[in-house]
Amino acid sequence: MVSNTEIACQPVLAGRLALVTGGANGIGAGIVEMLAEAGARVVIADRDSASGNLRSAEMTAAGYQVSAVTLDLASEESIVAGVAETISAYGAPWLLVNNAGIQDRERLLEETAAGWDRMHSINVRGAFLISREVARAMVAAKQGGRIVNIASLGVWYPMVVGLAAYASSKGALLALTQNVAFELAEHAITANAILPGGVMTPGALGAKGPAIEGPGLRRGPLGLCEPRDIAAAVLFFASPAAGRVTNQVLAVDGGYSLT
Repeated sequence: MVSNTEIACQPVLAGRLALVTGGANGIGAGIVEMLAEAGARVVIADRDSASGNLRSAEMTAAGYQVSAVTLDLASEESIVAGVAETISAYGAPWLLVNNAGIQDRERLLEETAAGWDRMHSINVRGAFLISREVARAMVAAKQGGRIVNIASLGVWYPMVVGLAAYASSKGALLALTQNVAFELAEHAITANAILPGGVMTPGALGAKGPAIEGPGLRRGPLGLCEPRDIAAAVLFFASPAAGRVTNQVLAVDGGYSLT
């Protein structure tokens, strides 16, 4: 059996520039690691500049091409500036991974408009804005490209109490994926989405809200996923093997959807 590590050791992304939002920690860090192992030059786009710079330094010391840019998905100004900084330093990204997001919990009957708006501002509006900026650069570069959006299995199965806003934002991200794929196909730019199941990350464990309860606590038959499991799906969508794959949704859930 070929492991995720063995897959990543193939330099299928040599010469490609990848921009990964939320790449400093959790799933994002796993994605950055695997893309770098596959030969890509990776830029970590994260509002946590200290963690982004630390992660970049660690990966660079290990022999990979990884750098970092400070970027806050809640701010259009920050997004535009961060993408411009990346392009100025390295050129147009060929791969964009929209991974960053928040998942604070509020019970439906206690949900506030402010909480709902904040969730959608970062998880959807932010993904739209950075996709727009990067896609403009991709089109201008005339080299095609890939956009991969990290959504959630929660768009198909309510998993935890208090995630109505989160799941709705990720459902909107799927609709965005579909329309990005549709409008950018003529430029040889693909767009696909991944639905992670349960993944224990600092973001998930540190999310605000009531105690975690619901069917999402049970393990799938293959166990909980790790960041590199999600990263392997990103690598597939970015690889030459997926050159004709667009507007697709791939669940990586350890078999949770079977239970």
